[in-house]
Amino acid sequence: MKLNANTLLEGSRVVLVPYDAEHVTRYHEWMKSPELQRLTASEPLTLDQEYDMQRSWREDGDKCTFIILDKQRWADAGVEEEQCMVGDVNIFLTDPTDPSLAELEIMVAEPGYRGKGIGKEATHMMMRYGVSKLGVKKFQVKIGLDNHASVAMFKKLHFQEVSVCQVFREVTLEVTVDECVRTRLLDVTADVKERDCRQVRSGRRLTA
Repeated sequence: MKLNANTLLEGSRVVLVPYDAEHVTRYHEWMKSPELQRLTASEPLTLDQEYDMQRSWREDGDKCTFIILDKQRWADAGVEEEQCMVGDVNIFLTDPTDPSLAELEIMVAEPGYRGKGIGKEATHMMMRYGVSKLGVKKFQVKIGLDNHASVAMFKKLHFQEVSVCQVFREVTLEVTVDECVRTRLLDVTADVKERDCRQVRSGRRLTA
């Protein structure tokens, strides 16, 4: 999505940056994992196809994605941004007749970062971005039935189960952004900073 092409979101433990060409090689390595393919219901792509996918994420108006970085590693200008990558978070505007409905996806690809609140923080940040910048009023997630950790996380974030599809072995959960949800979301992301990604990256290169 061109809207977030130069947007950097800085939280307490993670930094979200646009999915750029420099991230593709590491992302491609992640997606060779049968476990991640199963958890994300994804098919393996060639490297060229992965670059095509990255370009579509940048250009398409109904897809918004950020790469999740480890903030502590990213703060060291001597560490390449690619080496700070831990996952990604995405929003799909799936219904052309209702742009306020968004499907949300989160992937913490690096096993050492799972179960430490990274996914929760990145999800909160992405939800705030969706509400404030894209006008999202309802979030939906579709999760494999055996992905118990993700189901539990979203239920803690007040998503409610709305359906189960045994054919595709997935559960759908939703949350409507009413005033209560909005207030809670703004509260937990109050310290998130939005910055110009180009300026920040330029500063890191000069510091390194």
